[in-house]
Amino acid sequence: MNYLAHAYLSFGNGDILTGNMIGDHVKGRLALDQFPPGIRKGVELHRKIDDFTDHHPAVGRAKLLFREDYGLYSGAITDAVFDHFLASDPKYFASADALMTFTQDTYRLLGERSQHFPSAFAAYFSHMQEHNWLYGYRSMKGVERSLAGLQRRAAHMPPSDKAYASFVAGYYTLNQCYYELIDDVVKFVKAES
Repeated sequence: MNYLAHAYLSFGNGDILTGNMIGDHVKGRLALDQFPPGIRKGVELHRKIDDFTDHHPAVGRAKLLFREDYGLYSGAITDAVFDHFLASDPKYFASADALMTFTQDTYRLLGERSQHFPSAFAAYFSHMQEHNWLYGYRSMKGVERSLAGLQRRAAHMPPSDKAYASFVAGYYTLNQCYYELIDDVVKFVKAES
């Protein structure tokens, strides 16, 4: 799951949210020990979510749509497109306004804990907030921008145009994979809390 899913799966707890959002930038046990307990718990939750989704059969099927052109990046691409389906899922965000409120609350909670941001996350948080990446997942154009951003941040990822074309061509298959995953991952996280 990508930023929107990790934010949603923090269920409004600011410390958990912060750890969950910075999780990709915290490597190893020693790095983890520098954070307060709540943020540390969020980083650990991020890792558990990633492990759970990496082993879910629906995610494995979704990655196949991107694997030929993107290899190991197929997982990151799948995470990004699943955020589109979450942003558009009325079960979790009843309307565009509900998603907008959620994104603004998320940025506020994160901003209150910015002193704990690793430098890499700190470097792009203001851009994330200014351009409202979390809300952007709701639109097709937002997914296209998200994939282009992923390609810019990834050292060896090929250009993202084929990933976007595969997303469009496989939209209904990917949507089905998302629906097979989302309730499972929500139940998993609630059981971990």
